[in-house]
Amino acid sequence: MLPEPTLRRLPWYLAYVKMLDGKHQVHVSSTQIAKTLNVDASQIAKDLSFLNIKGKTRIGYEVHPLARALNEFLGFKHRHNAFLIGTGSLGSALMRDLGLMQYGLNIVAGFDIDPSIVGRNVGDIPVLDFSMFPDKQRSTGVSIAIIAVPAQNAQEVANTLVQNNIKAIWNFTPFRIKVPRNIVLQNTSIYSDLAIMYNRMESSNNSKYCTK
Repeated sequence: MLPEPTLRRLPWYLAYVKMLDGKHQVHVSSTQIAKTLNVDASQIAKDLSFLNIKGKTRIGYEVHPLARALNEFLGFKHRHNAFLIGTGSLGSALMRDLGLMQYGLNIVAGFDIDPSIVGRNVGDIPVLDFSMFPDKQRSTGVSIAIIAVPAQNAQEVANTLVQNNIKAIWNFTPFRIKVPRNIVLQNTSIYSDLAIMYNRMESSNNSKYCTK
């Protein structure tokens, strides 16, 4: 099984080599990638070896084939339909993010319980009442759901999703929801990242005034 740290680094490599590909650069060395992304060159070679990708001595990797291989391996080449639950400011922003489509995620419908939102579109995506979720899931077979609801509603929403054949959940709430082991769960908390950033800023500022 691919180590999770490696899996988290691969999209960094893909974004960089796609940029190089757009500039028609033919080859890139692990040293060049390392300097740009601040990752050890030996680590890059090890990560790419999981994909059976090897660079050539003094030449490096072929940019276009490397971008294609990473895109295919990460599943970004294929379309994955998804539902989004909670179409407030964060949910709406995700629904409008056309960049997600470049990485294979296609949000086909949003769901909410707010009557002022239900029945409208966010971009080209319809917002439906959450009570319609079971019927919509059965008719479409969508198996991925994104949760962007208030934290106090996250577990209840997750329970409903699991009961209605959702197999993977991308959780954007700060609440650590619990799901059965057969459900793929990915937590992404911007609030946790903010806390880490603020804490490191504070520590950095305080270190300026430390005396030995």
